[in-house]
Amino acid sequence: MIQSMTGYGKVTNNFSGMQITVEIKTLNSKQADISTRLPAAYRNKEIILRKLLTEKLIRGKIDLTMTILDFTGETYPDVNKSAVDHYLGQLREIAKKLYIRSEDALVQSLLRWPEVLADTTREPDETEWQQIVSTVKEAIVQVIRFREQEGMSIINDMKIHIQAILELLEQVSPFEKERILSVRDRLEKNLHELTGMNTTDRERFEQEIAYYLDKLDINEEKSRLANHCKYFLETLDNDGAIGKKLGFIGQEMGREINTLGSKANHAGIQKLVVMMKDELEKIKEQTFNVL
Repeated sequence: MIQSMTGYGKVTNNFSGMQITVEIKTLNSKQADISTRLPAAYRNKEIILRKLLTEKLIRGKIDLTMTILDFTGETYPDVNKSAVDHYLGQLREIAKKLYIRSEDALVQSLLRWPEVLADTTREPDETEWQQIVSTVKEAIVQVIRFREQEGMSIINDMKIHIQAILELLEQVSPFEKERILSVRDRLEKNLHELTGMNTTDRERFEQEIAYYLDKLDINEEKSRLANHCKYFLETLDNDGAIGKKLGFIGQEMGREINTLGSKANHAGIQKLVVMMKDELEKIKEQTFNVL
């Protein structure tokens, strides 16, 4: 099923006195652009989590946030009292000289000084790590479900725009006979006014006009555009990451529409071409968000 690159998932699990919360947000991006915010104890596992996210979510701007609440208190950092005494003594002397009476600001600043908070970084055991991985996978499942729901909306929207282009393409045909006659009459009139034209010139004129009108023929462009639209609709029914493929098909559609416009030589067809371009731009905007 087609997926959007916009997704969201959040899972909270309790395990051995800890509460593990994993939140994943995804947006559109050409590549896998991953950022993680992890507790210090799990930062050495970041590469593993990045690999898991890339395998399951493939691409997009992916933000993962993990928070751990430890109700046992085992992972909370201890205050290094010796360091506090050392720093506080010096700060008091400075405060006295500067006539600073309150020590509240001094105590608050101490918590940011080196070695005041003891390093309690630890290696999670295998059971704990597996619980974290399981929580991350649950959040990924939620993201994929969200992406699939968004993907269905995108499919329906793009089908509407493709159908609109096909309908506009059908409206080109009634103008074609009128267009050819108009071009022919205009060329014949201009040539006659400039040089005059006798019976001998008529044969040469017919040859030249046939050659010129052949250059303005748009049947091939119409056929290719219709085929591209059909291929686009067929690709929408495929599974997997099809966003880039849809983008390439959209580019080919754009080339055919532009060629139609350059060959048109008719106000009615030009108007239809502008409307096709408008529909195609709406399709392109959607393909940017397709996985």
